[in-house]
Amino acid sequence: MVSVDKLKQQKSPASQSIGADCSASDRAIIPYVNQIIDRHQIKAVIFDVDGTLYSLKKLYDQMHWELFKYYLRQPHKILDIWILHNFIQARERNSAVLALDLEKAQYEWAVQSSRMPLARVQQVVQQWIFDTPLNYLYDCRHPEIIELFVSLADRDMPTAIFSDYPSQAKLACLGLFPQCVVSSTDKHINRLKPNPKGLQTVVEKLGMDVRDCLFIGDRDDRDGECARRLGMHYLILDSSTNQLKWEN
Repeated sequence: MVSVDKLKQQKSPASQSIGADCSASDRAIIPYVNQIIDRHQIKAVIFDVDGTLYSLKKLYDQMHWELFKYYLRQPHKILDIWILHNFIQARERNSAVLALDLEKAQYEWAVQSSRMPLARVQQVVQQWIFDTPLNYLYDCRHPEIIELFVSLADRDMPTAIFSDYPSQAKLACLGLFPQCVVSSTDKHINRLKPNPKGLQTVVEKLGMDVRDCLFIGDRDDRDGECARRLGMHYLILDSSTNQLKWEN
């Protein structure tokens, strides 16, 4: 397992290097969001992580190459890819399930669909979904969104994270330190998006009203729907253009 403290030492804070990575069009995101913040009197901004703070496409390209190299050397483990597929798809299929222990249930779903032992499922998921991607996350970041995050911190606006996956190690890679971090698999949440329980919990932890907050994500069917159910302002990042869309 990758150490979060080690990652913090390896990666520079986002604010030290992000400016050089942003184009003029990227920088337009900050004034655009600032206009929304001022117009709607937003007091806190909540971010999704996967696909929002970093590019999933770039990460997948890196991971496909890593998987190819690894299983070329160890073809007897090739069914690990089947496990990964079933783990991800099971989470998608069961997004509406009200699990008593989501952390445990997500592995049980993958065991049922892949017909692989629990220990192997957990090991493969830890290796390829939680650990290995951390090596590439910083280079796959969305610089315009990271700069937005940093600019909000510079103006003393509270920032928070709500993700379907645990995010502490990822945030350490990206050099981001929000006031509040909530995951769908937290013991007091146990609900995947678009269930709004996790988003509601973030609002409560921040001590804000729902209408005082803005949620930024990359999936309308998950992040957008989550915000709509709660009555929160939201922006969706279009992965094809790297532009934020206001559809409230």
